Amino acid sequence: KWKTKLDTPGNGSPIVWANRIFLTAASADGARRGIAAFDRATGRKLWATYAPDTNTERTNPKNGFASSTPTTDGRLVYAYLGPQGVIAVDFAGKLAWHAPVGPIQGNHGTGGSPLLYKDRIIIYQDQMMVPEGSFIAAFDAKTGARRWWKPRTEKIGWGRPIAIHAGARDEIIISSFRSITAYNPDDGEVLWKVGHGMPEVIPTPVVGHGLVIASFGKAGPTFAIRPGGSGEVTSTHVAWQTAKGAPFVPSPLLYGDELYMINDQASVATAYDAKSGALLWQGRLGEVAVNGFSASPVGVDGKVFFTNEEGETFVLKAGKTFELLHVNKVNEPMLASPAMVGGTWYFRTPFHLMAVGK
Repeated sequence: KWKTKLDTPGNGSPIVWANRIFLTAASADGARRGIAAFDRATGRKLWATYAPDTNTERTNPKNGFASSTPTTDGRLVYAYLGPQGVIAVDFAGKLAWHAPVGPIQGNHGTGGSPLLYKDRIIIYQDQMMVPEGSFIAAFDAKTGARRWWKPRTEKIGWGRPIAIHAGARDEIIISSFRSITAYNPDDGEVLWKVGHGMPEVIPTPVVGHGLVIASFGKAGPTFAIRPGGSGEVTSTHVAWQTAKGAPFVPSPLLYGDELYMINDQASVATAYDAKSGALLWQGRLGEVAVNGFSASPVGVDGKVFFTNEEGETFVLKAGKTFELLHVNKVNEPMLASPAMVGGTWYFRTPFHLMAVGK
């Protein structure tokens, strides 16, 4: 439908609200980081607003400085910008507030995204190079005032917090360095923890059928956990687990009764029964490539879409058997996960924002 050239590269996924598309943006050297808005109908860039903070960080070239995905409540747009903190802007691009978080030196740079939970923004940041610098924090969504800030002992992680309802309470779940941890959203206190032993964790957990399902490590294990526990619950609350084949970068997808994931070290897609963990099928998607997928899969209209870093989208029939329907190509690299709204796909490549539809 349209294709708009981006000023600088980035891997953060697009989000859509009404007639707007929002992305995180950054200068090539990371000195400026912020949010950019585009017209959904035409792709025209409307504005870009940057954080007033000038903290910088080292990063992996593949990561860059715009790998976070923003979120919005329809009033403000929120983004976590690593060492330049958290910002909120209105739909006209005016900075509503900025919450600094101090210097950050994560392994390979930062890349986590914020969670909008009720009236607060929750982020976490694990970092190896700043002793005792890891944290989880909540900020008031209207003002940016810090609600709470709790230190973490975990060292490496790039995921996003998720919010779940478990029994009579809500829980904030983080899957990261060697453990999955649930926090009280009101004060940041730890509710329960499950250990898994894997040091580097990128995928964000998915939730369904009464389970929190999290994958970790380079083709490592996947755990399905019953939430609502207290303290150390590794031996009591893991409903099922797989030994290997998990994604390193992309998050898994829970679509209907099936859990889908891509082993991005071998280009192999796998489907499990989400309730029992029973293996349903495996199938190779394209050529074997180590770290060949970064985008997370998407499920819509009875199909599951896996997009690799070469810009190829493999369309599979959702269900209990492997059936590749077709392969689409945008002819550009792709690390960001696509957004699908109203029959149109919105893709961010390192060079363009594009809309694809009928």
